[in-house]
Amino acid sequence: MSIYERGLQRRDANHVALSPIDFLVRASEVYGGLPAVVYGRVNRTWGETFERCVRLASALASLGIKRGDTVAVMLPNIPAMVETHFGVPMAGAVLNALNTRLEAASILYMIEHGEAKVLIVDTEFAAIADRVRERFPEIKIICVRDFESDIDHGAMPNDTEYEDFIASGDSNFEYLGPEGEWDAIALNYTSGTKGNPKRVVYHHRGAYLCAISNALEWDLEKHPSYLWTLPMFHCYGWTFPWAVAARAGINVCLRRVDAKVIFDLIRRYRVTHYCGAPIVHSTIANAPEEWRAGIEHKVKAMVAGAAPGPTVIARMAEIGFDLLHVYGLTEVYGPAAVCAKQQARTHVNNAERVVLNARQGVRYHLQAGTTVRDPHTMEEVPKDGQTIGEVMFRGNITMKGYLKNEKATEEALAGGWYRTGDLGVLFPDGYVKPKDRSKDIIISGGENISSIEVEDAIYSHPAVAVVAVVAQPDAKWGEVPCAFVERRPGQQASESDIIAHCKSLLAGFKVPKAVRFCELPKTFPRKIQKFALRQQIGSAAAISQFQPYSFIKVGG
Repeated sequence: MSIYERGLQRRDANHVALSPIDFLVRASEVYGGLPAVVYGRVNRTWGETFERCVRLASALASLGIKRGDTVAVMLPNIPAMVETHFGVPMAGAVLNALNTRLEAASILYMIEHGEAKVLIVDTEFAAIADRVRERFPEIKIICVRDFESDIDHGAMPNDTEYEDFIASGDSNFEYLGPEGEWDAIALNYTSGTKGNPKRVVYHHRGAYLCAISNALEWDLEKHPSYLWTLPMFHCYGWTFPWAVAARAGINVCLRRVDAKVIFDLIRRYRVTHYCGAPIVHSTIANAPEEWRAGIEHKVKAMVAGAAPGPTVIARMAEIGFDLLHVYGLTEVYGPAAVCAKQQARTHVNNAERVVLNARQGVRYHLQAGTTVRDPHTMEEVPKDGQTIGEVMFRGNITMKGYLKNEKATEEALAGGWYRTGDLGVLFPDGYVKPKDRSKDIIISGGENISSIEVEDAIYSHPAVAVVAVVAQPDAKWGEVPCAFVERRPGQQASESDIIAHCKSLLAGFKVPKAVRFCELPKTFPRKIQKFALRQQIGSAAAISQFQPYSFIKVGG
């Protein structure tokens, strides 16, 4: 035994499990009188927010919620959504934030699979809540009325109202922290029921470290003013509810993205930071100049997904918005790589700078590694910016695994790295740039769309014999689904027929924006060649002779 081990074991005095909930506790202790959440007439301090979160935890505990139970929430970016990020884990439970844009069938699946005991839901989604109540009468439903929005969706008389539920909690409820930092803190579902949805589980340690990394990567100063343009159901707002608490900042809540409202809030609360998909930044960059009147301070913006076009990047700089490009996936808590800007690049021309800043970059501070490797040999690809391999991550900012799917967990984490399924290249300076998605996921306006789910919907049309769905570039959304269809002999169906059929089965953002009728290219034994379809529509994701698991050169 080493001399450094004898009598120097881990104790309560020198080791406490890392948890992002401690950020709230400290913010209330040190900056309890400073603003924490603003929304319409709501203006709460960190002290008040802490008390409400404690009461929420107490009220959940009074329902019998305990360690490892799931509490589902279906809420826009309103104060209650911020509070659930703390109050639910304070009860020892696991937070399951549901995508408010999904159709009822997907929500029901997620609630059943995650074994939710409670659903906290905005009254805007009362119809889905009714379906949940009918299907799962044992689930306790807590309804949130948003009195600050322009539309009052009315009460849900059969359910407890959130404010009454909060009031029923004990402000002296004692939060003891997780039993261990490996305890689950959140559960994510990222696509619909027919598209083999991911069931990603986060732990307290990862959420803590990702939040700190966000603060470090973005130089998040003390008391920032953060605008919630990014849905908090997306990877828990990329862990920013916890990061903002760590810096005792202001959560400026926003129910829905509206460019004019965004500028009004930036002006009113002197917003310093916001995140979003490329479409959000494009909307802001192209807004009328008069909407920006009076905004003279620097605003920092973070973008994930495909890099915005050069015009948008230039326009953002022109209006005083500093754009930072990050990359990640649900399995790594949202962003876990960043296009770290180098001082040496300040002297290159704008066109070259745009190209350099479009690369997704290098590992986050507290992520152990980001690289591109051959998925068979696990050897790192040459740093030539051309040889394609699979993008991989390893470290603390990586999921526990997939809920109830040990096989998928083993496959995703085999070899000591998380295998993203994204294909990419590695540059001489160590920066990574993804090139394609081997899993056929379409990212539209920041939303993941399973091509399989859309294909299943189209296959159910009686006139369809064969269908394939791929990503089509779109100026507004980045990507949209495009369907290629072969009709059954003697059957007729128009583009509008297929689209109308999809609208009856899918959430609106999943419906194809274009339908093409043709004989689909196939290999033996009649496997559809999606790469050829991508080439036909000029998809940015198309790579000549797509070979997902071998070294290939771009264009070679």
